[in-house]
Amino acid sequence: MGKLLIVGSIAFDEIETPFGKTGKILGGAATFIGLAASQFEVNSSVVSVVGDDLPEEYLNLLKDRNIDVSGVEIVKGGKTFYWKGKYHNDLNSRDTLVTELNTLANFDPIVPEDYKDSDVVMLGNLHPNIQLSVIQQMKERPKLIVLDTMNFWMDHTWDELIEVIKRIDVITINDEEARQLTGEHSLVKAAAKIQNMGPKYVVIKKGEHGALLFHKEHIFFAPALPLEEVFDPTGAGDTFAGGFAGYLAQAKNLSFESLKNAIVQGSNLASFCVERFGTERMLDLKKEEVDQRLAQFKELTQFNIELT
Repeated sequence: MGKLLIVGSIAFDEIETPFGKTGKILGGAATFIGLAASQFEVNSSVVSVVGDDLPEEYLNLLKDRNIDVSGVEIVKGGKTFYWKGKYHNDLNSRDTLVTELNTLANFDPIVPEDYKDSDVVMLGNLHPNIQLSVIQQMKERPKLIVLDTMNFWMDHTWDELIEVIKRIDVITINDEEARQLTGEHSLVKAAAKIQNMGPKYVVIKKGEHGALLFHKEHIFFAPALPLEEVFDPTGAGDTFAGGFAGYLAQAKNLSFESLKNAIVQGSNLASFCVERFGTERMLDLKKEEVDQRLAQFKELTQFNIELT
């Protein structure tokens, strides 16, 4: 069974969409990544930091899914990272109303000894220095290091981000971020530039329009499954990353074909995440449902054509 190390936030989210709103609920990148990865035959561990205001039951939800939480630091008297946002009617845009870093502001990650030899490392969207610290703590180079980042770090920590990008295998960003990182409007040209920075593979997420995978001259596109209803997009990108990393941690090889399958697995799981608020759908997701929807993905994308 493969080993997956997940580094990211565990948070309180407060969400409002056209379909309703929540109070403070469980969220954070590491939470969504971990729940998605738990759908695969993989031992995973989360490295994060929270305050003692986080209910113990939230960490137990992760433990119950065979996710090791020994790398989660609980700061006595501290407050857990908190984000509040309101989505517009199209659900593609949102306003961030409140962001409180709290304990995350001084996060100094410590990788559990048992996971310093992980097969795959999934670096969630955090300060590049935190991501670099995790890479440096590994006993040997993992088979695959996956990095998620965003435009905020490009704006404020450019040099540190570039230093981390040099050391990874896969970067996952959205189309806007790919263009900002490279100055190229064409995503094909942007992906080529990013590969020259270090990563072998570039994953460009396009939300409801699917995801692109680039490796040398090869390009693969996975659509997003058309859904009757999208309830809450929060965590969909992290769920995608968790499915991607979880699948690869259990894969027998890390070929381009394996990464293509990982893209589909990530897209498949993300399609469930958006069906309810927060982590609610991922917490009751059954393997039969996952397999059934994978069959829908296959039907959506498979065709026969005769080339003359």
